[in-house]
Amino acid sequence: MLLASAACTSAPETPDETSSPTPTQGPPTTTASASPVPKTVTSALVRAPDGGSLLVRGRYPRVASRCVRYEQPRLAARYPGALSVKRADDGTLALTVTLPFEDYLKGIAEVPPSWPRSALEAQAVAARSYALATTGWDGEQGETLKTPICATTSCQVYRGIPVPFEPDVRRWYAAVRRTTGEVLLHDGRPADTVYFSTSNGQTYGNEEVFGSAPLPYLRPVVERDDGASPVSRWRVRLPFDDLATFLHEAGEWPGGRRAISAVGLDGSTVRVDGDGASRSMDLSTFRDAVNVWGPCLRPSRYPPSPLPITLPSRWMTLTSGGDAAVAVGRGWGHGAGMVQWGAYGKARRGLSASDILAYYYGGLRPETYPEPGLIHVQVASGLTAIRIAPSGPGATLDGETLGSERVSIAGGDELTVTTRP
Repeated sequence: MLLASAACTSAPETPDETSSPTPTQGPPTTTASASPVPKTVTSALVRAPDGGSLLVRGRYPRVASRCVRYEQPRLAARYPGALSVKRADDGTLALTVTLPFEDYLKGIAEVPPSWPRSALEAQAVAARSYALATTGWDGEQGETLKTPICATTSCQVYRGIPVPFEPDVRRWYAAVRRTTGEVLLHDGRPADTVYFSTSNGQTYGNEEVFGSAPLPYLRPVVERDDGASPVSRWRVRLPFDDLATFLHEAGEWPGGRRAISAVGLDGSTVRVDGDGASRSMDLSTFRDAVNVWGPCLRPSRYPPSPLPITLPSRWMTLTSGGDAAVAVGRGWGHGAGMVQWGAYGKARRGLSASDILAYYYGGLRPETYPEPGLIHVQVASGLTAIRIAPSGPGATLDGETLGSERVSIAGGDELTVTTRP
């Protein structure tokens, strides 16, 4: 099941580029022989055929891992538009997709497309407003948005066209189309419409969550409609033996098999005691140790189903129970703006998208606002090599038609681009 993401922090990651790079050389060529002829370049630009897409598969550097079931990460994605590939200073590949703004919104993967219509529409308006606000959009209708946006939870999750394709995603596409041009505005500008998955019974002001100046449309509200979320209320048991291992690996507990005998939480400080040792740490440090090392070293136990991570939020208590620490908590996410599972519950109660948005964003309702024509999305970085397969004829590589050819690009000291049938 796709959980509503804990996405949308207060600002996107700092971008590496501000526009799609310009190719420095013409495309590589092929010969009649079976072996393609490589040609080194510093960047490459592959455009999808009109109305088509690019299937991109990529490899990341191999790294040593102590995790029990470590899986080498790989990229498998399908993107419309144009794919810019640039060699980073360390020789790896950075990928940026330039595509129509509405197509970008169709590729947002923040909530399940099976959700009620008004919840999807509320998410579409929030995603559109957030993208325009965080990139500083102030252009005219149809102009290119120069500032890129990232594709992770540091901005909002963009995955492109699902691989393999999921028919239900058409419901999300329809919600994007129905809300075309609709944005939440404050003082005539797109509002910073942050959102998150599941609450602890309320939301918080942006100044409490992000430390930014208070915004009138990001005020605390009571939340009573997100009870259907699988992380609405949760309880996790952490045997002391497991906890000692996780904290030791994180550098927060001494080695030598020193056992833990008690834990406690006072405000945001966790105290751990046992075998002549005592440690105090921030709750965020404690959660990071458990969330990182639990699934790494005990993947059959952590995170316990149906939780997305072992300790989903800071809204929790922590006590000792026999030979284990017991965490009881609520929610998942940063706590400001729209509660995605709350929007789901309100839609089930019959609220419109406009009413849902007004509840979370200080009475703001959708208004028509100019949209950019194109947006740059930083979809991946740190890759060692990629393969690109156009969906059909008409694709181009640095301005030259590819025909039925596929493109392979490798990093290293120089960018190496090859084409093959």
